[in-house]
Amino acid sequence: MDHKENWPVLNFDEMQDTLETLHQWIQIVGKIRLKTMPWQNHSWHTTLYITSNGFSTQSIPFQGRVFQIDFDFKKHKLFIHCSNTEVSEMKLYPRTVADFYSELFEKLSALGIHVKIYARPNEIEPAIPFAENTVNKAYNPEAANKLWRAMLKANEVFYQFRSGFIGKASPVHLFWGAFDLAVTRFSGNPAPLHPGGMPNMSLEVMQEAYSQEVSSAGFWPGSKDFPAPVFYAYAYPAAESFGKQKVQPEQAFYSTEMGEFLLKYEDVAKAAYPEQTLLDFLQSTYEAAVKTSNWNRKKLEKEF
Repeated sequence: MDHKENWPVLNFDEMQDTLETLHQWIQIVGKIRLKTMPWQNHSWHTTLYITSNGFSTQSIPFQGRVFQIDFDFKKHKLFIHCSNTEVSEMKLYPRTVADFYSELFEKLSALGIHVKIYARPNEIEPAIPFAENTVNKAYNPEAANKLWRAMLKANEVFYQFRSGFIGKASPVHLFWGAFDLAVTRFSGNPAPLHPGGMPNMSLEVMQEAYSQEVSSAGFWPGSKDFPAPVFYAYAYPAAESFGKQKVQPEQAFYSTEMGEFLLKYEDVAKAAYPEQTLLDFLQSTYEAAVKTSNWNRKKLEKEF
């Protein structure tokens, strides 16, 4: 893979406030997709996707029409495209979650798109209702652009990694709950009931999402409790020996607290060959999962 464009430098301290606001904004847009799309297994109908300009719901069929909501981190606007109307837009700038929520639903209503969502965040504490959230109001255009460009780079590598698997695999998609870009492989075997534990997240949803054995990997920009962007990889269920496996690159480590292998984004971005470094992490952590969980690789990989 040719990496002509450098991976952007991500400084968590510099982007934290923007990240926390943007997390709320993408939850609002993601919940609109959740309410308007037919259900898909493992909540795949709820996710957002990386585009050449930012994040997108992609096309949503709705009452004989199609609409789509796009974050554009080049023009710093949010666009609402609808098959039977002109494009509607709103500016992205430092504004409260409450303001963003109010204007977005006014724009949708003007287009004849009437949707009701569960109007408070999931997987976030405290879960302030969107209409009341005047706490999160930061938006630094440069920080938002850098975060999107980092996800753009990761997205490409994730697609490359996904191509070698012929078993059931998820799309490469952005989960707005935790704000992580993820790709997941399935063994084809059922999994034990997940115990749940995510804040403000239904146990039923968690148990359906993890109803089958998985090896999953992704990119997460971090949080105030873990202030560093990282790549992660985990297995569910995970054998006791999973975290003891040797993985690549040497900077990767296993977090017993999180139950995942982690690789700091910074270590990938600074590597001589970032794409290959990330591919090595994805492949070696996947092999750690299948080795310790006894997956049938001959049925799941095109070249094994």
